[in-house]
Amino acid sequence: MFNMVTRTDNQDEKSNMMKVLDYAYEKATTGGLGLETAIELAEDYLQKNDGDPEKAAESLISWQIAKAGTAGFLSGMGGLITLPVAIPANIAAVVFIQIRMSAAIAHMGGYNLQQDQVKTFVYMALTGNSIADIAKDFGIKFGVKVAESAIKKIPGTILMKINQAVGFLLVTKAESTGLINMGKLVPFLGGAISGAFDSVTTQMIGKTAKKMFITEGVTYSDE
Repeated sequence: MFNMVTRTDNQDEKSNMMKVLDYAYEKATTGGLGLETAIELAEDYLQKNDGDPEKAAESLISWQIAKAGTAGFLSGMGGLITLPVAIPANIAAVVFIQIRMSAAIAHMGGYNLQQDQVKTFVYMALTGNSIADIAKDFGIKFGVKVAESAIKKIPGTILMKINQAVGFLLVTKAESTGLINMGKLVPFLGGAISGAFDSVTTQMIGKTAKKMFITEGVTYSDE
């Protein structure tokens, strides 16, 4: 049986997804879950890798891939049950891991995590290989390492549209794979996401974040 999704349902799904992302980003950057913040994590890995951001990012990604597929780690993140919307704890935990990892990589690249533009780019990293499709629609280009000040040019109206596009894409991916119905917020497959899937997506997201924040950089044009 297929679910018929109305326009209102779709709006609710995107809204719920954004609430999850915003909550996870806040906790990843300010703490409160008894875990290292993204900045603390980034500084730790930079110290372990002689201040080399590329090596630090690779090391972090490898460790986060292992964590994303570890049930014990996920079950120990009870603080995430205070999410603003009802979502399975294991899914919330993986989202948190991926956002904190991407934010840490952004910090390694010298970006200010308190800027709305940087937060939006962290969200974009969650789309993995689909990031190029979103970027080209909003005048964002990769492959040019620019100063952080360059992305400050992106206006709030564009950031909002990008966030909406990211939310829609993440909801679509989640539902198309049968992992979760974000509209009703009821998990399929007995509420479980396979560790293998989590690991693969976490690796892809980490590589995307590294490319965006460290090796290639981003730039914006409204032309």
